[in-house]
Amino acid sequence: MPVPKEQPPWQTLRPKDHRGIELWREADLARRRDNDLRQTDREGIIGRGPRPNDDAGMPGKPHEARMPELKRTALYELHQELGAKMVPFAGYEMPVQYPLGVMKEHLHTRAAAGLFDVSHMGQVILGGTDAAAQLETLVPANIVGLGEGRQRYGLFTNDEGGILDDLMIANRGDHLFLVVNAACKDADVAHMRANLSCPVEVVDDRALLALQGPAAEAVLADIVPEASAMRFMDVIIADSAFGDLWISRSGYTGEDGFEISVTNKQAVALARALLAHDDVEPIGLGARDSLRLEAGLCLYGNDIDTGTSPVEAGLSWSIQKVRRTGGDRSGGFPGAERTLPELENGASRHRVGLAPEGRAPMRDGTQLFDGETAAEPIGHVTSGAFGPTVERPVSMGYVPTAMSEAGTRLFGEVRGKRMPVTVADLPFTPANFKR
Repeated sequence: MPVPKEQPPWQTLRPKDHRGIELWREADLARRRDNDLRQTDREGIIGRGPRPNDDAGMPGKPHEARMPELKRTALYELHQELGAKMVPFAGYEMPVQYPLGVMKEHLHTRAAAGLFDVSHMGQVILGGTDAAAQLETLVPANIVGLGEGRQRYGLFTNDEGGILDDLMIANRGDHLFLVVNAACKDADVAHMRANLSCPVEVVDDRALLALQGPAAEAVLADIVPEASAMRFMDVIIADSAFGDLWISRSGYTGEDGFEISVTNKQAVALARALLAHDDVEPIGLGARDSLRLEAGLCLYGNDIDTGTSPVEAGLSWSIQKVRRTGGDRSGGFPGAERTLPELENGASRHRVGLAPEGRAPMRDGTQLFDGETAAEPIGHVTSGAFGPTVERPVSMGYVPTAMSEAGTRLFGEVRGKRMPVTVADLPFTPANFKR
């Protein structure tokens, strides 16, 4: 992955950036953090699955000939205009950062509002009066009981109880609206079409923007006044100067915010209108990853995958009582034979927060040991980076349940050396959702 550019000193920032200056304080501290993030960028800030260079092709051929054809979102030219550094990600050319830099993009989102292009995600409509009941055969969540105008986090599971993907599911009255992960969307659509009899419509003429941060409500309310009345996980379809906007009050940063589906033809105009606000900056994949990690949120392919159960991943809360043992619609989803007993009795391992000592992050793949000289690893790190808000390295990983209590001291092997790390409570930064 490319290395971020050196950032300008804080004194040269535009006026609208000065409101957050206390978050990064003096320039020397910012330079030290930027050094940490440049190292993170070199080693893969946006996670293991997929890395930006996973699409590199056959050895022995010129680089240009090896690269597959990448898709572009409706905002591609705007990203270039804004000076974004573009990288391959999940089959798309996506912005990993803008001239502001990963560090300040992260902090600006926490202080004001950040605008993310997440159009590479899959948008899917399930039609038919029984779409909710049918979808419950593939996910362990309560979809039948999901109220109109509400959204819920869910998981596609496999027959072994592992996670095929995580997704958002919205009840829009006469249909369900799903948002699935970019790297999994083709497989997810095939999975649904193979197992559901209701219509499965892929929405390919709309972009998806995420507006995140404490100023998000005020910014969006200038365009859609009714957004102010929305609660966390509410969904609406709102008329606007940019056409019908499909809005959910949700996001993946731990901050209050919205995800906004807009037609491709209106996407740039809407993005420009949002960016015209003093509180809004464009944010790339690098800061998106560090924001979700501080918020203790899973990245598919890193923290959850086909071998990880919902209980192991700490996602039991996404399985409502009605789908559990003794519930009115208990089971009936793939892998229930593993998941239901784990809900009752616990799993043998658990996803935990990890706080490395010192300033060196412990990144995905780092092996964990219960002693400085222990021979066999007891777990591993699945995500790790420098946390700009908490001003220290943060990681997540899996350890045996007996070692998952906060305060447990372990060791991670970094470049052949055993470094101390402490099990920590998640999230590293508190959520700021509007309840």
